[in-house]
Amino acid sequence: MNRELIIDSGPTGVEIALLEDKVLVELHQDKLNQNITIGDLVLAKVVKILPGLNAAFVDIGQPKNGFLHYSDLSPQIRSVQKFTKLAFDGVMPPDLNDFKLEPETLKTGKVANTLSKRIPQLVQITKEPISTKGHRLSCDISLPGRYIVLIPFINSINISKKISSFDERKRLSRLIESIKPKNFGVIVRTLAEGKSVQELHEDITQLMEKWKQLTIELKGAEAPKKVMSEMSKTSTLLRDMLNPSFNRILVNSREMFQEVRNYISRIAPEKESIVQHYSGRTTLFDQYDITKQIKVAFGRTVNLPSGAYLVIEHTEALHVVDVNSGHKMSSDDTQEANAMTVNMEAAEEIARQLRLRDIGGIIVVDFIDVRSPENKRLLTKKISDAMRADKARHTILPLSRFGILQITRQRVKPEVTIVTDENCPSCGGTGKIGPSILIMDEIEKNLNHIITKNNQKKITLFVHPYVEAFVKQGFPSLRVKWLMKYKQWIHTDSSDNISIMEYHFYDTNGEEILLN
Repeated sequence: MNRELIIDSGPTGVEIALLEDKVLVELHQDKLNQNITIGDLVLAKVVKILPGLNAAFVDIGQPKNGFLHYSDLSPQIRSVQKFTKLAFDGVMPPDLNDFKLEPETLKTGKVANTLSKRIPQLVQITKEPISTKGHRLSCDISLPGRYIVLIPFINSINISKKISSFDERKRLSRLIESIKPKNFGVIVRTLAEGKSVQELHEDITQLMEKWKQLTIELKGAEAPKKVMSEMSKTSTLLRDMLNPSFNRILVNSREMFQEVRNYISRIAPEKESIVQHYSGRTTLFDQYDITKQIKVAFGRTVNLPSGAYLVIEHTEALHVVDVNSGHKMSSDDTQEANAMTVNMEAAEEIARQLRLRDIGGIIVVDFIDVRSPENKRLLTKKISDAMRADKARHTILPLSRFGILQITRQRVKPEVTIVTDENCPSCGGTGKIGPSILIMDEIEKNLNHIITKNNQKKITLFVHPYVEAFVKQGFPSLRVKWLMKYKQWIHTDSSDNISIMEYHFYDTNGEEILLN
């Protein structure tokens, strides 16, 4: 598969598009004014404990308080609190070699017995605000690297299930056991497969440097305060997704290009050459047809190549996808075969849409009815295979007797919503325009101003074709009358792309004459 990462850096932030075989599959936005992101560690203040929910609202320095449930406290919460206090007092060593772990808490405990409003709490951001809800928080702290994830206050080693080779799993377990720091657990990521002990040790060393910096930041800190920041969205995506199938990373900003190239040279020196700087005049997303794909993909209706289409609706509780056959059903096949053809095509697009829009929660898909149990099984397998590339955790239930497929997908951040409808240039979205009978009076008034006040020569009037025809019609036409009045010929040009109430004046150099 041909994978490309297109990074468009602008004044308000960074937009990142992931293309697979030239098809847009993921779109990420990293805003410059976003001061807290997923993965950040914050020294927070507990502001309200809710015994009925067994949860607490926590001040993390944002407009909305974060939400911390007891199930997200982690069994090692006592060790986290002890470490936080020692680091706050400035007596905590930079590692955990001499740190005595506290007993684990019970899964059935009460948040009121664990948290206190008087004691600051170290938390990690796990989900962005969604709708009326604030950030979701956790005390189960982890530091993700390229090959491993470092987890303080435990001593276990876990290896990604996607590494299937028994010998490789045994090798990695043995290597990690020999290099992991004391009182730190390790999760070995899929990318670690086949990597040397030196590469794994460098990853652990970099994460331990982060941990030492965190310890320093906690000294005397006043809650709420961010004490450790996750990398930028760009670097995070590269860390988690970069693999041999990537063949190009294109960046339009010189500064971002250097940043990405330096990061790639550090984590994967052999891939440094795939980073390229784009300096063309056309905007990056337009040049690679991404803008058009966004406009096509983010509407309420999504058209499929066969003529079928999807209708995607969103409610507070769930998301609904309706599959429709359109008007291009084949007359050569049976109804069952036609329905199956459309459903199989729709299944691929639905998997892409969930990933592209980052839709999370409950998704209900209403496929075209098929009767055969074998066809139902094939359809469920098709969408399962199509969603295999989706890194978000998801569960797919078999088709129900009513042809309904239910999917749950991990919700980490708000759904990506892009408004594809455009305001009418004539009415500005109000549904009404000014009186069209006055358009010529307005043009003549501005033309008189340009000629008499600005002493402008050789003017071209750019209008809608209907207006141009009106200007040229009859004898003497309006243009002839203007010639007699202003002693110069007014050229005209037209385009179907502008509204009937729109007009522009241009000089001999093709530059628009601005109206005061």
